[in-house]
Amino acid sequence: MRIGFLSTYPPIECGIATYTQYLTNAMRAAGNEVFVLSQTGAQGEAVFPVFDGGSSSFAAPVYNISTRMTPDVMHIQHEYGLYGAQRGVGVVDLIMRYRLVGIPVVITLHTVYEQLNSDEELILKHIIDECAAVIVHEEFQRETLLKYFGRMRRAKKKIRVIEHGVREVTPILDAKEKLGLKDKKVILLCGYFRPTKGFHKIAEIFPEICRREENAVLLVAGKTRNIEFADYRRELFTLLNDSPVSDRIQILRGQFPQYTFDAIVSAADVVVLPYEVGAQSGIMAQCFAQGVPVVASPLKGFQLLVERSGGGLIAKTSAQYRNYILKILRDDKLRAELRENIQRYVRKHAGWSKIARTHEKLYRSLVATPVSKARYVYFPEPASRQS
Repeated sequence: MRIGFLSTYPPIECGIATYTQYLTNAMRAAGNEVFVLSQTGAQGEAVFPVFDGGSSSFAAPVYNISTRMTPDVMHIQHEYGLYGAQRGVGVVDLIMRYRLVGIPVVITLHTVYEQLNSDEELILKHIIDECAAVIVHEEFQRETLLKYFGRMRRAKKKIRVIEHGVREVTPILDAKEKLGLKDKKVILLCGYFRPTKGFHKIAEIFPEICRREENAVLLVAGKTRNIEFADYRRELFTLLNDSPVSDRIQILRGQFPQYTFDAIVSAADVVVLPYEVGAQSGIMAQCFAQGVPVVASPLKGFQLLVERSGGGLIAKTSAQYRNYILKILRDDKLRAELRENIQRYVRKHAGWSKIARTHEKLYRSLVATPVSKARYVYFPEPASRQS
C-alpha cells in the first residue's frame, strides 16, 4: 500500500514526531510505501517539509501536494496546535478535502482526556464524523469519545484502540559504565523540564532515599523548549543544586541522539514518572524498549499500561514514591521480574512490528479497491550502474 502521513517529524523535537518515525519505519519494514508531509524543519526518507506549524491556511497546500502522490490512505497524527491557529481546526478543512476525492482518512488522537473542554469537543465532533477511522491508545479514551459522540453515525465502529508502539531493541549493557555510574543504583527522571512533569517531587524526597540506600544516585536528563517555564526551571535547578545530597545528583541537558538517550535509560534501575497531566507517555515506551521498570503517577493512561504490562508500580503519595523506588532498587528479584514482564509485553503486544501489522489491517479495510494481492517493491540501483 501507499500510505501518506501528516505529522511532525525529526529532527523536530516532539513526541509525535518520534512516534511517526517509528511507525513509518515499521510500515516500510512490512513492505509498504510511505511518505510524510511535515512541518518545515523535518528531514528523512520520503519526508517533505511543506507547511509552517503556525499557519492558518495549511490545508490547501498539504492537500494539493499529497493528492499528487496518490496515497491509498492518509493518516494524520493529531495533537492540538500542530496544524495552525485555533487549536488546529484547519485539520477539519483538510479531512473534508480528502473526503471529496474519496481518499480515506485515519487519524490518531494522541491527547484525549477524560473530560473534554468546549474547543476539544467541537473539533473532535467534526473529526470523528468525517474520518474513516479514529485511533486512540487506551480503552478509556475510546470510552470518553463514545460518551461524547457515541450517538454519531458509525462512531462505535470508527473508533479503534491500538496501543502505543514500543521499539524492539537490545538494552545497552555497559550503559552505567558509559555514564560513570558503575555499581550505583540509578533513579532516572527524564523529559521536558515542566511543572506538570513533577520532577520537584522526587528531588524533595531524594535525600531520604539516600539515607536508606547508600548507592542511590539521581540522574536527571531533560531539555527545554524555547524559554517556556523559566521560573519552574530555575526553582527545580535550585532545588537540585542546593540539595544536601547534591553530590549524588547528576544532571544531563540536551536533545540527545537516540543511541545516547537509550544509554541514559538503560543505565537506570528505575525510571520515575511523577507526571501531573497526560494521556499516555512516549517516555514510558522508551523505558519499556530498554526493559526498565517504572514508578508512575496514577494518571489513567499510566495505570492501565502498568496493569497490562506488569512493568512497574503506581504511586499516589510521596511516601509511596519513596517506598516503591527503594523497593525496586533493593529487590533484585522484583526488578528482574518487572523487566521480564516488560519484555514479554513488548514481544506479544506492543512491539512496532505488531503495531504496524495492526495499522495495515485497518488501512486495507478502508480502501475501496481490493489491494490484498498487490505489493510494493524497491530495488536500490547498484553503484556500478550510476553515472
